[in-house]
Amino acid sequence: MGEILALVEARLLTALGEPDARAAVTFLGTDRIEVLRFIDGDVVRYATLGMSAHPMTDPTATLVDPVKGPRAELLLSVRAGLADTDKVLRPLAVLAASPQVEGVIVAPGASLETGEPLWPGAPFSSVLVAEPGGLVEDLDLDLGPDAGADATDSGTDPVRFLPLLPMTANEAAWKRVRGAQALQERWLSRGTDLRDPLRGSVPLDA
Repeated sequence: MGEILALVEARLLTALGEPDARAAVTFLGTDRIEVLRFIDGDVVRYATLGMSAHPMTDPTATLVDPVKGPRAELLLSVRAGLADTDKVLRPLAVLAASPQVEGVIVAPGASLETGEPLWPGAPFSSVLVAEPGGLVEDLDLDLGPDAGADATDSGTDPVRFLPLLPMTANEAAWKRVRGAQALQERWLSRGTDLRDPLRGSVPLDA
């Protein structure tokens, strides 16, 4: 587990530079989740570290493979200085711990609920999981024979770095009916700045 997280952290630093802050959260019955903060001009990026230590597994599966299965970390990018977005650290850690706590598989197109605003005064309490690869490339793992598998012939999944797109309550409800692609197309057609921590809901009329 430690080796995997060291590789994941190295990939994050290669893509995003040195973090200027980091915090750790531990929930009962789970491993520690860290959240790293990176500053990129007027954008602040938050990345989880710890979610990928274990593969995500189907909660209905009768047998759980300790090696095979999807692995991921979460990324969130917002405009700096407009809101107290550093308070997103705990909600992000909660989402990163959800595969361990709730047995969910986090994948592109999914909605994740935080149950509270992402930060004080935020109009968002849920996020849309976007496609990986744009900001941080997937990390291929070769766990080796000592781990009981080889990435070449065992189908070991890479670690994927999944961007999170904050959704307003109206957007989340619309996405449940129309789907993730339709919401993303609506954002694109309206020129929505998804990094704006103060933005309102995109117009959702027909």
